[in-house]
Amino acid sequence: MKLSSEQVERLYAFTRQHYVEYYDLQTELVDHLANAIEEQWVENPKLSFEEALKIEFKKFGVFGFMEVVEKRQTALNKKYNKLVLNELKTFFSIPKIIGTLSATGIVFYFLKSFQEGILIMQTIFLFLVLLYFVGMTMLWKTNKKRTQKSGQKWLLKEIIFGYSSSAGLINLPLQFSIHLGAKNYPDWVLVLYALFMVVFLLTEYIVLVLIPSKAEKHLKKTYPEYEFVN
Repeated sequence: MKLSSEQVERLYAFTRQHYVEYYDLQTELVDHLANAIEEQWVENPKLSFEEALKIEFKKFGVFGFMEVVEKRQTALNKKYNKLVLNELKTFFSIPKIIGTLSATGIVFYFLKSFQEGILIMQTIFLFLVLLYFVGMTMLWKTNKKRTQKSGQKWLLKEIIFGYSSSAGLINLPLQFSIHLGAKNYPDWVLVLYALFMVVFLLTEYIVLVLIPSKAEKHLKKTYPEYEFVN
C-alpha cells in the first residue's frame, strides 16, 4: 500500500512541527518516513498511518530529527568550504596567478612605505572586516526576500547567502591589526602580510560575489529536485 498525497503532505507538516525548516531536509526525511511506513504496512496492513508514523519517529531517539539536521549541516558546510577553496586555487594558477602576484607586490610596496603608520595599517585590516560584514548582511537580506517569495528554505542556499562557515575568517585580520606594532618589519614579514591581505580580499570576493553568482548551478547540482520546485 502506497501513501496518498495527503499523507505525504502530513509528513512534510510533521517534519516542520519537529523543527526541520529546510525543504531539502524535509524531503529527505519524508522519503525515509514514507518508505518505512509502507514497509510496516507490508507486515501489518491494519496499522494506521499515524500509528506507523509514531513508531518510526521513535527510532530517531530522544532528540528526534536534530541529529539528522546537524549531520547534514556539517556535510554541506564542508561542501561549501571546498567550493571556496577550489575557487581560491584558481587565483594561484595561470593566468590568474599573474594578477595575484601583482596585487601582492602592490600591497607589499604600500606596507613598506607606510609600515610605521600603524594606524593606517590597522585601519586597512579593520576595513576588510567591515566590508565582509556589510557584504554578508546584503547577501542575507537578498536571500531572505527570495525565501519569502518561494516559501522554501534550502540549507546549502542558506549557507551560501547567510551564515557561511567561512565567517570565522574575520577573526584573522582582527588579530593581525591587534598585534601590529609601529616598527620596521623585515621584508619577508611584509610580504606575508601583503599575501594574507590579498588572499583575504580574494576570499571575500569568492564568498560575497563569485559563489553567490553561481548559486543556482551549485543548488541544481546538489538537489536534483531544485529546478522543478523553483
